[in-house]
Amino acid sequence: MRNQRYLTDPFTDLLFNALLGFTFLFLVAIMLVNPISKTGVVDPKAEFIISATWPEDRPDDVDIWVEDPHGEIVSYLQRDAGWMHLDRDDRGEINDTVEIDGRKVVYPINQEIVTLRGTITGEYVVNIYYYQSITGQSVPVTVKVERVNPEFKLVFVDQVVLERQDMEKTVVRFTVTSDRDIKGVRDTPKILTPYAL
Repeated sequence: MRNQRYLTDPFTDLLFNALLGFTFLFLVAIMLVNPISKTGVVDPKAEFIISATWPEDRPDDVDIWVEDPHGEIVSYLQRDAGWMHLDRDDRGEINDTVEIDGRKVVYPINQEIVTLRGTITGEYVVNIYYYQSITGQSVPVTVKVERVNPEFKLVFVDQVVLERQDMEKTVVRFTVTSDRDIKGVRDTPKILTPYAL
C-alpha cells in the first residue's frame, strides 16, 4: 500500500480557525447584550389607588403613609412594601420641574399616589403627614381611595386639614374582604410615622 500524504495549506487552517474564533466571540456577545431599559414605564396593574392631593399653589410637603393588614408600611422611607408601592412622592415645589425635550416644564399638581398591586384580606390604614411647612400655614388635603379592578369604583373621599408641620392624621381605615369588597370604613387614629408629635 502506498503511503499517501494529504498536503494542507497552513494559511487556510489559520483563516478557518480565526473565523471560528470570531464566530464564537460574536455569539457570546449576542448572549451578553442587555436589552435597552425603558425609562418611565409604570406597571399599570393595580387593584386600588390611594391618592393625597393639596392645592397647586402650595410649596408645602405632605406625605402619605399606608399600612397593610400584615403591618407593612409604605411611605417615602420605604417605597415598596408587600403589594403596596409609592408611585409618586411629591415634595411640594422641589420636584415640580421636569425636563421634556430639553425644555423645563413646571408640573404644578401636588399629589402623592400609592397603588395596591394586590390585596390582602384585612384592614388598611391611610395616614397623611405634614412633613414640611414652607408657608407656615395649615394645608387642606383631599384623600381618595379608588378601586380600579375589575371596574372603577370610588371607595372613599374626604378632605382633612393639617394645621401644622409634623402633624399626622389617620384619614381612613378600611377592611378588604376575601372577595375584594370594602367594609368597616372608619377614621380611628393610629400613628404610622416614627416621628409625629
